[in-house]
Amino acid sequence: MGHGTLDHVTAQVLVVGSANADLIVAADRRPGGGETVLGGDTRTLPGGKGANTAVAAARLGADVALLGAVGDDANGRLLLGSLRDAGVRTEFVRVVERPTGVAYITVTPDGENSILVSPGANHAVAPDVVDGALEGARVLATSLETPLPTVEAAVSAASAAGVLTMLNLSPVASVGESTLAALDVLLVNEHEAGWLLGESREKESALLDLGPRAAVVTRGARGALVVTADGVTEVSSPKVTPVDTTGAGDAFAGALACELAGGVDLVASVRTAVRFAAVSVTRAGAQPSYPALSELE
Repeated sequence: MGHGTLDHVTAQVLVVGSANADLIVAADRRPGGGETVLGGDTRTLPGGKGANTAVAAARLGADVALLGAVGDDANGRLLLGSLRDAGVRTEFVRVVERPTGVAYITVTPDGENSILVSPGANHAVAPDVVDGALEGARVLATSLETPLPTVEAAVSAASAAGVLTMLNLSPVASVGESTLAALDVLLVNEHEAGWLLGESREKESALLDLGPRAAVVTRGARGALVVTADGVTEVSSPKVTPVDTTGAGDAFAGALACELAGGVDLVASVRTAVRFAAVSVTRAGAQPSYPALSELE
């Protein structure tokens, strides 16, 4: 698509999701049960699927707000600062009594990561807070690091309001049939798609049988598949050398939400999202690795 058009479009994206501090440690290998492994220095970076998605959308020029919660602590201040610096609106981020969510991330030399998430304040995001935030939104983007009832209420309210709904089914969990049926876009990676489709490993087109109007399956270095009633479209990824894959799925989700909010069709939106995510894995961290619109040209 011609990115010149984006300057004139205010993409109204509401992200309902998590904000976590990412505590990242490089290690030669992951510790096994009962084992201690020495790693490098801890880096504390802003993360969380919701905050990452919102920052990614903002980097591409979307008018985006995050609906979530942080604690009244140093990690909460780090996250609010990062969101505001990226241009994300934070009027729907509550400061609550619980500690800010934390993700403990081990990164090995191949760039792969394993993550333990302590949700903390993210669990304080209640289902009734969504309705007042939907005014003027074009796209609702959500994922599953906040309580499931909140996610389901958000999708339901957005769908009823005529807002395009997108759920990144991560971390993978069982979602109600009515929620899946209210989705315009179900976004999953290959593992999540396999979990949804079960042992039968049916074709990706079977994802639509679960209820969403379209599905997008991200495939890492192999790009993504776009599944619609018209069939399956492959979108390839540019070749890059990965440095850190942390937050790549959220980068993809945010870029996709931004493009869809700007009225771009799904396949063209996925093309931009694939390129955006590919650039993000060539840099360390999640939010700090997300490129600006000018870097995608």
